[in-house]
Amino acid sequence: MKKLRPSGGYRLLASFQTTTIIYDATVWFCDRFLDARSRTVDQMIQAARSGRQNIAEGSRASATSTESELKLVNVARASLEELLLDFEDFLRHKRMRLWDRDSDESRQVRQVASGHPELSVLSDSDRWHLYALWLEHESPEVRANAIICLIHQANFLLDQQVGRLEQDFIQHGGYREQLNAARLEHRTQQAGDDSPRCPACGALMSVRTARSGNRRGSQFWGCVKYPGCTGTVPIDRSD
Repeated sequence: MKKLRPSGGYRLLASFQTTTIIYDATVWFCDRFLDARSRTVDQMIQAARSGRQNIAEGSRASATSTESELKLVNVARASLEELLLDFEDFLRHKRMRLWDRDSDESRQVRQVASGHPELSVLSDSDRWHLYALWLEHESPEVRANAIICLIHQANFLLDQQVGRLEQDFIQHGGYREQLNAARLEHRTQQAGDDSPRCPACGALMSVRTARSGNRRGSQFWGCVKYPGCTGTVPIDRSD
């Protein structure tokens, strides 16, 4: 049976692919340049992980709740913002240079994505290789700045993703609205041309079966717009 709303497919999202690189780069940066006993290490790794995992969880949640998907994508965005500050703090505390957004170094990192339109179909290892010049550099300054560039890219992608989700919700509603619409369409299709019209709203009616009360098990005409409309008509068995 076809799903009302498809879900998953997060591995093909540019945001998920970018945050995977950020997560791996953060883990290896912390292993190489930070004290493993520092609480900051755990905070940075968890923030990087949250940025990635919440995109995946949000994609799965999209099957039943646009609100949940939006919430999780926003959590991912907030986690990456926290990680961004951690890397900026590292550079500042070490008196290292933070690349300007329009510097040659920043442009070179950003141009990797624009210069490789096939980036989304590459494997994780192949995508990493494209950034290895910076992410495996001996200098922590270069590595930190490159990760910062990638965080900005991921945040841009997530902002676009949130915008699309919000627009889709405005135009099509959430899962509950879509489910009700699908149910209404199904009931309307089941109602034949000889179905009576609802005395309350004028919509078509379909045969329904009472589930409780003294008439449990008996059939009647019920409005296809139920529960929005509770109009009923008894079925004439005289024929």
